Amino acid sequence: MSREPDMVRKLARRNSQRGAALLTAMVIVSLIATLASAMVWQQWRAVQVEAAERARAQGQWILAGATDWARLILREDAKADRAKGNNSTDNLGEPWAVPLAESNLSTFLAADKSDAGAAPDAFLSGTIIDATSFYNLQNLAVPQRGLQPQQAQEKLEIQKAILVRIVGLAGATPGCVDLITNGMRDALASVTGGASSSADAPLTPKTIDELTWFGVTKADIEKLRPYVTILPATPVPVNVNTASKEVISAVAAIDLATADRVVQLRAKKPFTSTSDAQTQSGARAGSFTGFSTNTTYFFVRGRLRTEDRAVEEQALMIRSGDDVKVQYRQRLNALDSPTPGG
Repeated sequence: MSREPDMVRKLARRNSQRGAALLTAMVIVSLIATLASAMVWQQWRAVQVEAAERARAQGQWILAGATDWARLILREDAKADRAKGNNSTDNLGEPWAVPLAESNLSTFLAADKSDAGAAPDAFLSGTIIDATSFYNLQNLAVPQRGLQPQQAQEKLEIQKAILVRIVGLAGATPGCVDLITNGMRDALASVTGGASSSADAPLTPKTIDELTWFGVTKADIEKLRPYVTILPATPVPVNVNTASKEVISAVAAIDLATADRVVQLRAKKPFTSTSDAQTQSGARAGSFTGFSTNTTYFFVRGRLRTEDRAVEEQALMIRSGDDVKVQYRQRLNALDSPTPGG
């Protein structure tokens, strides 16, 4: 009889040991499964990062080639203009102004030309925009050297009046006129060492998005984007053959109806000179002094889309004769719509 309780205790102890061993095994299996899942996730993440980096690098190489292609187009246009002599103009009827529709590059990217279908789909699109079809905000930064104070002030007031008209046409906040004017003036003074230069003077913005440095709101920047830009020179005249009617109206200080007539006239035949535009439009004398019919600065925008990824860049190019140089290149948000004014 005494043996039965001992056997019961032994069986209970043995069962508890088995339960503890089973629980320990389950904990170990759970731990291994968790570690394995983490390792798989880390590996998947590394693969995705590598794929994204590879797609980005490939996209940049292709867009660099597209930029060189745009340089070739602008160089050939310069040669064609030189052949025309005094009748040369830059207008929206020239080859550079025709945008490149989204084109499939899979055939060119295929490793095996006989099996182009195996290559990933890649689509390239782009456009070249006349940067002088916008009003250059650098014109507000009137250089002080070589000018009498009164002359500099008069030039500044003329440019400020143009900006006032642009802001009115764009529907932006009137207060941004002083913010932009003072900011551009102070930024130039900090570079040239003018009287108003100081240690806390703002930097010169490269794009209009950087106008926020002066306190301009993003909402006002978006309203001004179709009409203004920032080019690395001053003054830069507006190309009457490519500018919008709003920019023509603001710079020439004429009504929108007259500016619209200018746009319709140039669509039939591009103007060969600013006096030609003035005569045909019937505008008052001196209205088109801030214009030209040729272009030196161009925005080149390219977009490459591969599968579920997209890379987009914009470059500012400067053309001097047959020489076309890239002033700067910047990555863009591929989800954004085109922003002509930079």
